[in-house]
Amino acid sequence: MADIIDGKAFAAALRESIADGVADFVAKAGRKPGLAVVLVGEDAASQVYVRNKHKATIAAGMESFEYRLAADTSQAELLALVEALNADPAVDGILVQLPLPNGLDENAVIQTIDPDKDVDGFTTTSTGRLLTGLPGFVACTPLGCLMLLKDRLGDLSGKSAVVIGRSNIVGKPMAQLLLRESCTVTIAHSRTADLPAVVRGADIVVAAVGRPEMVKGDWLKPGATVIDVGINRVPAAEEGKTKLVGDVDFASASEVAGAITPVPGGVGPMTIACLLYNTLEAANRREGIA
Repeated sequence: MADIIDGKAFAAALRESIADGVADFVAKAGRKPGLAVVLVGEDAASQVYVRNKHKATIAAGMESFEYRLAADTSQAELLALVEALNADPAVDGILVQLPLPNGLDENAVIQTIDPDKDVDGFTTTSTGRLLTGLPGFVACTPLGCLMLLKDRLGDLSGKSAVVIGRSNIVGKPMAQLLLRESCTVTIAHSRTADLPAVVRGADIVVAAVGRPEMVKGDWLKPGATVIDVGINRVPAAEEGKTKLVGDVDFASASEVAGAITPVPGGVGPMTIACLLYNTLEAANRREGIA
């Protein structure tokens, strides 16, 4: 049986370390790091995410600035708020919760965020910095995946890695992070020919394709390390109930893999912890604190 990679425990330890860093920042800068979160509309899942981010931000000793806007907020009004946050010296990180309501241009909003406050790592400047190896902010989910991999495996140099999924938020930045660690990286996706054979050659598998339990145990190289980014809600055995599953068939994969993240309790808790990590980093950079 595979070892379980406990993302919840790792994230808790990371948040403790961040809280220590925040206390050090406050002693040196005379203020708290500030994270501004913008929520437009009434999307239920987004409201839960924003509430959890607020709690985690406060628990880490940071300032949490919440902006809740009506679903009919105009593009101009939203961009004006982002520009105001760019100019606000108390704000070190800006996060606009996605998805936005219909009629708002997500890309235009994201690209308006100051790259030095882009703690979500979504702007083209941030992604370009990652691609070229320059200092910048990395999207929180792939950053969390990398932390879990390095904690499990240590030096990743020379490892063969397959990333299943090519999204701008997870797949592409995950591949760049693994390249930066000197892995040999393949980006696979739903149209990859003989996907099981491609996955079977990998020491590291990161599944971020959004298909419930797609990756089966017989796809894996024995002893591979599997990071399951998927969060899919499917019907449970009990009628009328649902459950969360990943993109990996945990039951069969855990019989073959050397280590695997569960869903829930694997990658999920790392995302908010890495948001706090990026916010503290942004604050330190703005204040010139090493």
